[in-house]
Order: sequence, then C-alpha cells, then structure tokens
Amino acid sequence: MADAPGAVKQGAQDYAQLLGIQSGHIVQEIGWDEDSDTLISESIEDAIGEELLDEETDELCDVVLLWWREDDGDLVDGLVDSIRSLAENGRIWVLTPGIGKEGALAPGVISESAQLAGLVQTKAERLGNWQGSCLVQRGNKKP
Repeated sequence: MADAPGAVKQGAQDYAQLLGIQSGHIVQEIGWDEDSDTLISESIEDAIGEELLDEETDELCDVVLLWWREDDGDLVDGLVDSIRSLAENGRIWVLTPGIGKEGALAPGVISESAQLAGLVQTKAERLGNWQGSCLVQRGNKKP
C-alpha cells in the first residue's frame, strides 16, 4: 500500500525532532554517500519544508549535517570546513556509523576533534544505524 501524499514516514519526524530541527531552519548536508540513511535527510527536509543545501552553498546555516566515516580523513579539518557555513548560534550534527558498524569512529575521536576545532559537544542521539553528536561553537550552549 502506497503512502498518502504528504504522509510522514514512520520515525521520520522523530529524527528531525531528535536533532532539534524545525520549520524555518536552514540546513546544509555535507558528506552524504550511498551508505547514508536517506530517512534522516528526508525527515529533515519534511520538517523544514525545503531541500537540504549542498556542500557548495554560500548561505549561513542553522544546522550543518556532517556525515563522517573513519576513512573520510581528518575530522578536525571536516569540522573547520563545516564551521564556515555555520550561523553564529548554529550547530553541527556529526553523523557517524554506530559502534560496531563499518566506518565507526574510535571512542573519543569526536570530542577530541571538536575541541581542536573550537567546538564543544552538547548532545548525542542514536539515529537508526547512525550516531549523532551535536557540536556548537564555544560559548554557545544551545543544544
């Protein structure tokens, strides 16, 4: 049976809510690949009523969704690049494969990389097979 037009998929709205993303937010998506969970991206698009901005945007964003895997390189570099698009009170959600999944990061990598990039972790959420870590610029305590 097909979903009714405009119907929210089961769990889809929950992802946007867990990430604190609402209508009116400007969201950029970086690092999306075939292994990324499209349900997460689609739930955010449904919540904001717009498509996610790509890596090439010049707009300042409320949220940067950064998909990251162990073999994607230096996370500090990825975070510093992500900050360029971030509005003053914005946040970065780093999405990594969950523990035990291919591409999962070693414990402590996100918090250490965040610190080196001038960010602090405020929250962590499990999103299906992915782990989300919310990072904000130092001095900004908004989750």
